[in-house]
Amino acid sequence: MPSFDVVVIGTGDAGANAAFATAEAGRTVAIIDKLPFGGTCALRGCDPKKVLVGAEELVDWTRRYAAHGAVHGSVSINWPDLMRFKRTFTEPVPAQREASYSEAGIVSFHGAARFINESVIAVNGEHLQANHIVIATGARPGELRIVGAEHAITSDQFLELENLPSNVVFIGGGYISFEFAHLAARAGSKATIVHRGARPLPRFDPDLVERLVQATREQNIDVDFGVEVTGIERKGGSYVVHAADRRYDADLVVHGAGRVADLDGLDLEVGGVATTPNGVKVNAFLQSTSSPNVYAAGDAADSGGMPLTPEAVLTGGIVAHNIVHGNERVGDFAALPTLVYTTPTLAAVGAGEDEARAKFGDVAVTTGDMGSWYSYRRVAEKTAAYKIIAHKGEDRVLGAHILGPGAEELANLFALAIRYRIPVSDLRETLFGYPTYASDVQYMF
Repeated sequence: MPSFDVVVIGTGDAGANAAFATAEAGRTVAIIDKLPFGGTCALRGCDPKKVLVGAEELVDWTRRYAAHGAVHGSVSINWPDLMRFKRTFTEPVPAQREASYSEAGIVSFHGAARFINESVIAVNGEHLQANHIVIATGARPGELRIVGAEHAITSDQFLELENLPSNVVFIGGGYISFEFAHLAARAGSKATIVHRGARPLPRFDPDLVERLVQATREQNIDVDFGVEVTGIERKGGSYVVHAADRRYDADLVVHGAGRVADLDGLDLEVGGVATTPNGVKVNAFLQSTSSPNVYAAGDAADSGGMPLTPEAVLTGGIVAHNIVHGNERVGDFAALPTLVYTTPTLAAVGAGEDEARAKFGDVAVTTGDMGSWYSYRRVAEKTAAYKIIAHKGEDRVLGAHILGPGAEELANLFALAIRYRIPVSDLRETLFGYPTYASDVQYMF
């Protein structure tokens, strides 16, 4: 039976970082994945998605300028060619990742892993002895639990479509549905978002979400709230999405109703690994609360954070450090931006307004519509707004919420300010290059 200091299950950003860091520290390491090496972000998530969003932004930018007569002619998305371009990013990843593991002395295994006991993992009929096991299996789409759920494709499958149908219904009001609905609409399809809750995107500022919903509808995307989908019916080559009091005809139905930790088939109970509905139950050091030699990172861990790539990278590094040096490091996710890559982009970092008031009491909240500011008039984008939350007594930013072009980069700037407690007075006085989105920061307080 081969023996390793560390066996990592999952080759996404969390698992890769844990594997490389422990190998660099001199540990013998094996890594396992049942899917092509690379994980969600590189193969089925943020990286390929942003390639597609680039084409969406080009179309939208051209249309905005054309509305002012500044450009003539039209730009359209050629979906098959766009997907071919996307594959130039994703197809090389598995082989590149496996080669990098080999170079680092990490032994790779392809196949489904499962626990035999607290320190033995089985893969393809072979048993691997491990002093420590890292669960970094990422997330998968949750179950829809409706009649005909098998007719809905997942976000993974959407990113592999050879052709985009003309009428697409998205079930769920999270970031997946909004991002792909905006992409589909700019690519020429009719998109509809159906959400059972009272409002979508619950992790984001409700005032800015309301503005984004309005901008979404102005793109001829239907957004329906408070609608409980009861089933999907196939009719020939198309579908009918049924709700209590209405129906939606569709050529394609996309499951955008959330993701859950991908722990199926691991036989965690055999390994004594306790779980919650949100993943492996861990302590502050990302160590299993029930099996001390097991750690979890990324989306597979119930760490209280968000399912974001930077968090996966960070938690993979934390796990590696704690395996090598003992439990010392914990995660700090307070200044981690989260983004919705619609057009325009919605961004949030730090505390929301309600959270800040509950924790700090009297806080300073400044809001504004930036649609008339030069930075946004220059790109003919009327949907732009902000909400900044600051601590009155300590003169520091607690949270920043931004909707508009460049929101993702402004969120990074505010993340730096929140993490290192840069005084609001310093942000007001900092001289940024002009004209840039950052040069508008001084007007946001």
